[in-house]
Amino acid sequence: MDSRHGKVRLKVEVDRLSNLPNDLIHKILSFIDVKYAIRTSALSSRWRYIWTSMPCLNFSSEGFHSLPEFSKFVTRVLSTRNNKTEVHYVKLAFCGKDSEAFVKRILKYAFSHNVQQLDVTCLPGKKGYHEDLFESPVSVFNSQSLKSLTMSGYGYRHYVKIPPTWYLPALTTLNLFCVALHADDTTDKCAGLLSNCANLKNLTLNNCRIPGGISKDLHLCHIGLSNLTLEYGGYNAVYVDTPQLKKFTVINFPAIHLVSAPNLASLHYKDDSNNYYGNLLKVSAGLLHLENVDLCIQFPHECKDYAQDIVCLLQQLHSVKFLTLNLELLKVCTYWFLVFIICVKQIFSI
Repeated sequence: MDSRHGKVRLKVEVDRLSNLPNDLIHKILSFIDVKYAIRTSALSSRWRYIWTSMPCLNFSSEGFHSLPEFSKFVTRVLSTRNNKTEVHYVKLAFCGKDSEAFVKRILKYAFSHNVQQLDVTCLPGKKGYHEDLFESPVSVFNSQSLKSLTMSGYGYRHYVKIPPTWYLPALTTLNLFCVALHADDTTDKCAGLLSNCANLKNLTLNNCRIPGGISKDLHLCHIGLSNLTLEYGGYNAVYVDTPQLKKFTVINFPAIHLVSAPNLASLHYKDDSNNYYGNLLKVSAGLLHLENVDLCIQFPHECKDYAQDIVCLLQQLHSVKFLTLNLELLKVCTYWFLVFIICVKQIFSI
């Protein structure tokens, strides 16, 4: 009897899952690789074709023994899929430079089906672990529908090189991790990245660089950008000219020149490198709308020049409503302030 009841309970549970609406099943399947989503077609006739109308596609070459095998799988998926269903989200992870043909096939399919969110991770192949830089197999991004793009290299020392320009007029969010940015050879400036992204609102650059060393400047100029995050970068100078910027986050990203950000309301600045190169954040214009500032800076106590730069920065933040300082920064600023007071007293006593 227990066995019979067990079968009944199992049947009820299976029926509950099968009776879920397709939208919810698609949402659940979007978290796993397409290869595993396809296997659900063997569960029952109810599940046989559900995967063919999934609006989210998750491809990864890591689960295949060879690139030809992965390429064959991609061809089968795209040709069997319900072609009338639009693609909302594509997540793609591939290995090595030899992936160019089928990666282009996936992206071409995604762009032709009005993809809105794209997440591309470029993994080095077996020989790629000794390469510092390899190019993305996609020479150009051109999409009228794409709203969010995330592109990632394989971590530190394995950067992916992106196209010098792209046309993404609907893009609102751009996240780049371990990406080599294109620089103009005549001006040594990296400026064309945002020129064809008119609706961009959110930009994150994490551990990105410009090939050819750190002598090139990075110019971030965009009239509509409202949220900017810069993490772990190395450039000669970074110039930020963003009149609509509301939130600015900087983490271990030296040589920032805030040229124009009159509407900035929130600033988070963190530097725990414990080194001073004269690269503290520099503000060229007034920040009259700044409300929240969070400064966390680590540096040698004996570095008087850095302390003076910090005092100058704090003076430019005089209109801020809420200011948060890390304890070490507060101690150092207090120390140098007391030194200044003592020196003044000694001068007047003479």
